[in-house]
Amino acid sequence: MTDNQQPTLNKDKILMNQSPFLKLKRLQWWLLVAINSFFLIAGQAAAVLLGRFYYDQGGNSKWMATLVQTAGFPILCIPLFFLRPSQEASTSSTSPSIKLLALLYLVLGVLVAGDNMLYSVGLLYLSASTYSLICATQLAFNAVFSYFLNSQKFTALILNSVVILSLSAALIAVNDDSEGPSGVSKGKFLLGFLCTLGASALYSLLLSLMQLSFQKVLKKETFSVVLEMQIYTSVVASCVSTVGLFASGEWKSLHHEMEGFDSGRVSYVLTLVWTAVTWQVCAVGVVGLIFIVSSLFSNVISTLSLAVTPLAALVVFHDKMNGVKIIAMLLALCGFASYIYQNYLEDRKARRSHTDVQKSHDNSSC
Repeated sequence: MTDNQQPTLNKDKILMNQSPFLKLKRLQWWLLVAINSFFLIAGQAAAVLLGRFYYDQGGNSKWMATLVQTAGFPILCIPLFFLRPSQEASTSSTSPSIKLLALLYLVLGVLVAGDNMLYSVGLLYLSASTYSLICATQLAFNAVFSYFLNSQKFTALILNSVVILSLSAALIAVNDDSEGPSGVSKGKFLLGFLCTLGASALYSLLLSLMQLSFQKVLKKETFSVVLEMQIYTSVVASCVSTVGLFASGEWKSLHHEMEGFDSGRVSYVLTLVWTAVTWQVCAVGVVGLIFIVSSLFSNVISTLSLAVTPLAALVVFHDKMNGVKIIAMLLALCGFASYIYQNYLEDRKARRSHTDVQKSHDNSSC
């Protein structure tokens, strides 16, 4: 469901064409939201934990850490194969040209590669606390981009959700005593700070651009368009990352890195493989929520994952769960519930308007 729906009868035709998910039953729509939210939260939490495990065990290749974030795209071809093109419906009588689609995926793919690289550099030079705190700023960036690019309307509940989720991430961040990994100079610390801040802004811009692409260019109603966008942009991003890996010369040290991995060579390979898989699961959730709801909602769920990750670390790595983390978790759940309730109100209002439009057309036809 898009954010720019107008529940007025004089725009009834626009309303009926803008939101294909109004055709779904309410339970089905919420089920899709829940599934994609789970993909995003679980995928991002697992990917972050595996990324931290990679660095802790001796991995130090920034381009490899960047590549694995998109290299798992072939697994998405399996569900795409079972989605029959004949079953797809489009809100537009004409499909976008191949040149336009190629340009769209090329631009998005290059931006994704750059964003992943910035995050990799930031995570290398910053502690988990500072990294999480800076990542929370993506909500503020997304609020600006959504307002200008996606006509996002802000209400008290949405603002409340953004503030609470940002506070939750900040609480988790300041709970860590260290500011940066040992041996990191002030110059590298500043570089990591700027890279993470830039990555947060670029990530928010990507979400808004993807939502705009769904609304203005792709205009399709099936989930296959979500998989196609993720696959094609990942292909471009993976190619850019591969070029960077060889151009930087980091590929020469990969064998030595695998041999010196603390958990062994098998663990090194499995870590990279599962990191790639979990990032793809996360990406499907991100793009799916953009398509079904909005880029801002996708970013809210992504920020919620920053509070879920410590809980996952508690189970996997047996980290300590103190009072600050518990409070942060509760705040994140409150912020999440606030946005969900606002989305429920908008959903109910739009469905009522859609019903009134249908009744108006039925009466006029009689």
